[in-house]
Amino acid sequence: MISVDQLSIEFGGVQLFKNVSFVVNPKDRIGLVGKNGAGKSTLLKVFVGIQQATKGVVTIPSDVSIGYLPQNMVCKDSRTVFDEAKEAFSEVLKLDEHIKEINTQLANRTDYESPEYLKLINKLTEASDRYQILGGGSVEADIEQTLLGLGFKASDFTRQTSEFSGGWRMRIELAKILLQRPDVLLLDEPTNHLDIEAIQWFEDFLIDYSGAVVLISHDRAFLDNITKRTVEISLGKIYDYSVSYSKFEVLRKERREQQLAAYRNQQKLIEETEDFIERFRYKATKAVQVQSRIKQLEKIDRIEVDEEDNSAMNIKFPPAPRSGDLVIRTKDMTKTYGELTVFKDIELTVERGEKIAFVGRNGEGKSTLSRIIVGDLDYSGELKIGHNVSVGYFAQNQDEILNENKTVFETIDDIAVGDIRTKIRDILGAFLFSGEDIDKKVKVLSGGERSRLAMAKLLLKPYNLLVLDEPTNHLDLRSKDILKNALKNFEGTLVIVSHDREFLDGLIDKVYEFRDKRIKEHIGGIYDFLRKRKVESLKEIERKATQTKVVKEKEVSENKQSYIERKEHDKKIRKAQNNVDKSEHKIEKIEEELERLSEILSNPEKIDDTSLFKKYDELKSELETEMLNWEKLTEIVEELKQQRN
Repeated sequence: MISVDQLSIEFGGVQLFKNVSFVVNPKDRIGLVGKNGAGKSTLLKVFVGIQQATKGVVTIPSDVSIGYLPQNMVCKDSRTVFDEAKEAFSEVLKLDEHIKEINTQLANRTDYESPEYLKLINKLTEASDRYQILGGGSVEADIEQTLLGLGFKASDFTRQTSEFSGGWRMRIELAKILLQRPDVLLLDEPTNHLDIEAIQWFEDFLIDYSGAVVLISHDRAFLDNITKRTVEISLGKIYDYSVSYSKFEVLRKERREQQLAAYRNQQKLIEETEDFIERFRYKATKAVQVQSRIKQLEKIDRIEVDEEDNSAMNIKFPPAPRSGDLVIRTKDMTKTYGELTVFKDIELTVERGEKIAFVGRNGEGKSTLSRIIVGDLDYSGELKIGHNVSVGYFAQNQDEILNENKTVFETIDDIAVGDIRTKIRDILGAFLFSGEDIDKKVKVLSGGERSRLAMAKLLLKPYNLLVLDEPTNHLDLRSKDILKNALKNFEGTLVIVSHDREFLDGLIDKVYEFRDKRIKEHIGGIYDFLRKRKVESLKEIERKATQTKVVKEKEVSENKQSYIERKEHDKKIRKAQNNVDKSEHKIEKIEEELERLSEILSNPEKIDDTSLFKKYDELKSELETEMLNWEKLTEIVEELKQQRN
């Protein structure tokens, strides 16, 4: 679907990629990984034509549609949430208008046998078929399902998009992309603006998605649940593994060890051979052997060891001064913005040394309570901060509120006091700012670099309470692991707002869930909490299903539906379903053959039969035809089922 051939990209003399080649196949689930600045986002921009390559070719067939979600984008604010999401169906809506126009023309004509009338009938049939293929009959249901899955409430649908924060507007843009059902989804950090519940819905959506997915994410759990192939970008090269991220980490380590072992063995052989040549070069009796060894040396295919990017943050929080046993206590705390109540009568107690997480849907008050604790917002009710508590705070938008016109060094130097001023360069170095980096303006830093700079500010003073609001946004996986270990070793008290399950796992021992303007305490780790929530959700679903079943049984009884009629109808459904199953089996066989050919065609130098290209195109055409057939057969089954119900 997307073919990358000998791609190279340079910025100001710095080479980001060098002769990179790989293929994105239909139904691929690719995790694109690498350190901040490795070039992941740039590669996606090249795919969609926003960024130009220095050399090389990216080939995308004209009939392949691309859906691209960047890390940051300009969102439109001129419609309601529902109407904005509906823009995803622009082609469907145009078809709907076209169908209405044709029907109006037909209603006003009586020349039923004329060529013009028959031509209109054909146009109507074609437009109607296309309308059904694009899901025209379920537009509003699809929009509702997607918006609800991404965390919107039904009451939000009629609100103007301008009323929502940037994160929620990004969700609207994500909804539009998902509703378009493109052949390839290119997603750059899509979970940054999602809460845990929305992420879990999004995972289920992507697992069942019919197209290919290329995903950049620093959420290890999300990557493991979605991806089946991992493409690593490191030091300008591509390393392609047909496994999920966790398995990739193991294989990468094994590859490195095998490569080093082979390199050492070869070096030993080369040294022994060169030593033999040197010792017996001038002995006539050894001349034949020496010449043989020289030829042997020339034929050796020298093993090169891949460079390894070992640069990483080095965080160790200063020893926390001892606080009182009570760190935070709230009673009857309520926060309102005008008529909007964020939460009501909150009661919370945090004791020294506890590590707790605030979780829940966005907009439920997690960040608001964090800001109240650090003194940024007013409130009603009681708040007590314990004896000798010193608070360090990382705001969710910390990277945005940095002064863009200051340099990295000035950002830290302006707030550092006392002896710590002599260690500014060491602190910045620990966060990967060294050499000329410290003189860069904040405005030229990437999202990950800004997050690291904001985190560095927390090392300027020995805090015993850290309140961190989404600290992992924009951090790469290695940096997140290092931060997690530093927080594990932090001796003080931790309050953290995060939707990153893997990051929270093993770090926190208590979860506070924000829901319906209240908070609920859950003892245990994040996965303990998620298991409990899933059980509660399943019980709720079972209760609703039982109620639905009772209602349906009552309806059947009241209608006295004929057993014979129902039996005959079920026979029709089974026959129609068999046709669907046969079509699905045929599609599966075609896709398997396409995948086999795609692997062959991804290595052009190994192709000795040019007819394979023609066969590949014929199979693609056959697949499209059979997909249309499958959709029609499926519609027949659904119609029969609806008639039965």
